[in-house]
Amino acid sequence: MRTPSPLVRLLLANGVSLLGTRAAAIALPWFVLVSTGSAARTGLVAAGELLPYVLAKAACGPLVDRLGSRRVAVTADLLSAGAAALVPLLHATGLLSLPALLCCAALLGALRGPGDLAKYVMIPELAEQTGQPLERASGLVSVAERLAQGTLGPAVGGVLVTAFGPLAAMLVNAGSFAVVAAVVGLGLPRALGAARPSRSEPSEPSEPSGGGYWREFGEGLAFLRADRLLFWLTVMITVTNLLDAAFSAVLLPVWTQRNGHGADVLGLLYASSGLAGVGGSAIAAAIAHRMPRRVVFFTAFLFAGAPRYLALAFHLPLPGIVGVFALSGFTAGFLNPILGAIDFERIPRHLLGRVGAIGDALGWAGVPLGGLLAGVAVGTLGLVPVLLLAGGLYFATTNCTGLRPEWREMDRRRPARPAVPVADHPSGTLEAARE
Repeated sequence: MRTPSPLVRLLLANGVSLLGTRAAAIALPWFVLVSTGSAARTGLVAAGELLPYVLAKAACGPLVDRLGSRRVAVTADLLSAGAAALVPLLHATGLLSLPALLCCAALLGALRGPGDLAKYVMIPELAEQTGQPLERASGLVSVAERLAQGTLGPAVGGVLVTAFGPLAAMLVNAGSFAVVAAVVGLGLPRALGAARPSRSEPSEPSEPSGGGYWREFGEGLAFLRADRLLFWLTVMITVTNLLDAAFSAVLLPVWTQRNGHGADVLGLLYASSGLAGVGGSAIAAAIAHRMPRRVVFFTAFLFAGAPRYLALAFHLPLPGIVGVFALSGFTAGFLNPILGAIDFERIPRHLLGRVGAIGDALGWAGVPLGGLLAGVAVGTLGLVPVLLLAGGLYFATTNCTGLRPEWREMDRRRPARPAVPVADHPSGTLEAARE
């Protein structure tokens, strides 16, 4: 029997982790919503995990580059397993108050951030080892993510909530982290994700002290700021992620409950979007490296974003809403393969951890606010006006941003060149690797 390649093993490990996380993401807001009846508290708990996730991910980039992505991934996943198990443990002992739940969510978010980043950094190295185009490697990662997050995770979460209660999903989440730590620690080559020097010269070691950590963090921030395409991609993704977080954490659960549906319908909508997204990502993995990136990217965003909000606001029949979610998921499946390939091409390998961390953190910066803002807005304006407003913002963001001239660089395929270290550059900043 043929042994799976290291890339396939990483994809499977990441998929298992995301499956548990997504099941918990369905169950935990539902637990708060049915326990308290408060949309605002539901958004608060969602933000309680996502804000530490974003901050930890932003700060840990130099750590991943210094210690090595494999070591960080295993450690973070083992600790995340313990953090996820705290919630059902405290509930079983009668100690799960709202403040305790917020603390558990914050701890889990702070541990998940470094683990997710570390697994992301391994992808281009594994793509080189297997001879895969970057779009294909990114597409395969997206297939695994969407299969776990958008299809199996919501379905498992819905079934667990309906059959056993919402906190059963947290036990599944804890187990998934333990499985991933074992796969990454024992199933991937030990040389994979080795520590990288802080500068472009392979022989020069990273600075152990004297402000070196924050100098390395500054290198990543300066590189992202200097590369205008990456910068404006980050701006767009920041806004759309905020709106997506508002939708998934508050708007969709509130719509589901107020229309007399249960967690099974919530899982069905996520699963229909996720299953179609798997198909879109699979097609992108096969042919995206031969397609015009810019046309595909903006066409996909046109159908992936605003239609979901409008379908709920105009009270389409449930089969029609399922169809809109499926179309949204299918077109969204083309986005991450393009985004991943652009990152891997434009960011030098020795900066990938810190630039990827900062880019992801900025892109996720609005996510913790999404649930909070949506909860307050629904309580103030009502559900339908907020759905219409969020859909309009989504449409404007994904279309107006694309008018900037930097987007023409999206279709250029080239390897990333080493950047000039901050300390050696006359202006004190990094220049993006441009043509």
